[in-house]
Amino acid sequence: MERPIVVMKFGGTSVATPEGRQSIAERVTESLELGIAPVVVVSAMGRKGAPYATDTLLGLVADLPADQRERDLLASTGETISAVVVAHGLRAAGIAARAMTGAEAGIGTDTVHENASITEIHPALLLNAIAAGQVPVVAGFQGISDDGSITTLGRGGSDTTACALGVALEAQTVEIYTDVDGVMTADPRACEGASVLEVIGADELFQMARHGSRVVHTPAAELALASGLGLRVRNTYTDHAGTQVADISSYRPSSLATAVSNTSGIARIQVQLPAAEGAAEHMAAQAHVYRAMADASISLDMFTPACDSLLFTVAESDLDRACAIIGTLGLPYEARTGLAKVTLVGAGMHGVPGVMARVAESLAAAGVAVLQTADSHTTISVLIPAADAQTAVGALHEGFSLGE
Repeated sequence: MERPIVVMKFGGTSVATPEGRQSIAERVTESLELGIAPVVVVSAMGRKGAPYATDTLLGLVADLPADQRERDLLASTGETISAVVVAHGLRAAGIAARAMTGAEAGIGTDTVHENASITEIHPALLLNAIAAGQVPVVAGFQGISDDGSITTLGRGGSDTTACALGVALEAQTVEIYTDVDGVMTADPRACEGASVLEVIGADELFQMARHGSRVVHTPAAELALASGLGLRVRNTYTDHAGTQVADISSYRPSSLATAVSNTSGIARIQVQLPAAEGAAEHMAAQAHVYRAMADASISLDMFTPACDSLLFTVAESDLDRACAIIGTLGLPYEARTGLAKVTLVGAGMHGVPGVMARVAESLAAAGVAVLQTADSHTTISVLIPAADAQTAVGALHEGFSLGE
C-alpha cells in the first residue's frame, strides 16, 4: 500500500538558521513516524542582505544591462542552495534526503521569465525517490520551459511550487510553514487586534492574496481554489494548529466578513476620452486604451468608466509606462500617486444588503476619505490615501468585529 504524501513548504528565514533547519527536521520526522511520505519545498535563504537571498543575488547585476533569462538563472540559484543545505541537514538528523532542482522535480513552465506559470509536472523522479525511502527536497520558485531555459514563478512562487506538486502527487495535504501562526484577520503590522483564523474558505484566501495579503502566493491560492487541494498554513516554530483552508463546496462562513487586506504603492489615472456620438463609439475608445495597456503587460484595476472619461488604477511601478502609452494615444490624462487599496473579504457578505453602508459608516467615523470603490461577491475594496491605510484597516476590522 502506498504511503500518503504531504508536501511541506518552508520559507527562507527557517532555512537560513540552524534552529530553523532543526524545526524542519522535526516536522519531517513527525510525518515519517505517522507513516506519511513528506516532500519538502524550500525558498531562498533569508531576505535582502543575506548572502543567498533572492534580492541579494539580483543585486549583483542590478546596475548592468538587463537580461531576463539570465536574471532567472541567477535568481533560481538561491532556492537550489537552500535545497542542498536542507537535504544535508536532514541527513545529519538521520533522514535519507535528496535535493532536487525544479527541473529535476519535473516542473515545466511557459517562457515568461521572472513570472512564469507552471504548465505541466512530470513527477517520476520524485516518486522514485519516495519509493526508495528518501525525502525529496525541492527548490521552489523555479521550473524549466520547453526551450530548456530556467524560469522563475514570481515572488512567493515557492508556495505555488508546493501546491502544484500537491496536486500532481495527489497529496493528502499541503502545509505552508511561515513565521506566523496562520492566516490572520488583518496584517498585524497594520492592526493590533488581528487574530489567527482557524479556518478560511479557499475563495476567501484567494481574494486575500489577490488584494495584498502576503501569507500565500496568489497563484498558489488560486490553485488551491481550483483544485480543492487540502491546504494548511502553519508556524514553523510552534505547535499552533494554524489555519485550515476549506474547499468552497464544504465551507460555510460564520460571519459577514472574514479578513481585511491592504496594499499600497497604487496610482490612479483619469483619461479624458474623445467626444463620441454614441455608446458603441464610446466603448471603442475605452477598448483602445485597455488594449494598449494589455499589449504593454500593464495590469489595470478598479475601473470606473464615465461618459467622457475613464478612471483606473495601476501599480506605481507601472505609472510612467502607462502615462507614456496614454500620451502616444494623444489623450489628456491626470495621475495621482500615494494611494492604497483596502479590501474587506468575506464569503458571508454575498447577497446581504447593507454591507457597503456598514463599510462607509466605519470609514467615515474614522475620518477616512474614500476616492473610489469596487466590489465582487466576496470583496469590497476602497481606494484611499496611503497615509490612511492603517486607520482604514483598523476601522473595518473593528466595524465588522473581526477580532472576535
